[in-house]
Amino acid sequence: MPEKPCSKKTLGIQQPFFFPYLEYFALISATDQWVVFDTPQYVDRAWVNRNRILNPGKGSTYITVPVHKHRFKTPTNEIRIHTGIPWRNRILNQLEIYRKYAPFYNQVIGLVREVFNPDFAFLSELNIHSLLTTCSYLDIEFNYEVFSRMNLELEEVHGPDEWGLNICRALSVKKTINAFTGQKFLSQDKYRKKGVELRFLKYRFEPYSQVGGPFEPGLSVIDAMMFNSPAAIKKLLSNYELV
Repeated sequence: MPEKPCSKKTLGIQQPFFFPYLEYFALISATDQWVVFDTPQYVDRAWVNRNRILNPGKGSTYITVPVHKHRFKTPTNEIRIHTGIPWRNRILNQLEIYRKYAPFYNQVIGLVREVFNPDFAFLSELNIHSLLTTCSYLDIEFNYEVFSRMNLELEEVHGPDEWGLNICRALSVKKTINAFTGQKFLSQDKYRKKGVELRFLKYRFEPYSQVGGPFEPGLSVIDAMMFNSPAAIKKLLSNYELV
């Protein structure tokens, strides 16, 4: 089989989170291609089915998409939303806290309703739709593929730190950027030996105007969109360095 030509693009690989924080969208902005890594084991109480919004004067509170009970080690793309619970209305009611204070409340609540409108059965489908809709609102290019649908021929994976590396090699990608927390388990030397440059995105959470107390960093992108225009958010997304 002839060798595939090497891509000159930069690849990002992440699980599909639910309305994630700004750092996630900074990573999308810093890359040219994106792989929605939807097959890892689902982890309860992580960022796949929940995130945080502002609770003025009290820090933050969670917004959560309920899921059905599932067996241990179930892949994320097999997690079903618990449609018997009125979670959409509950989250929309929680977001009412922004109505009085947030200048972009009407636009953002409309975006959230758009994300919630399709009757998705699977959590990963909802999250991908939330990413796509948010990127469209922020005018961020989002060239993505879903890992479980790509039918890639990967080299044997010997540990969790090799999934991203082997995806890069299967796509003939020579450069990838990971979230800064990836430094804990990803080796730049290991990637380099396989001909792939690995960088980490170190994001700086710059305060923006909220209400009710000290700035609360790391909230869902919903919070940033409530208080900032898309143009202002794109400036916030540039607050990073690659290491």
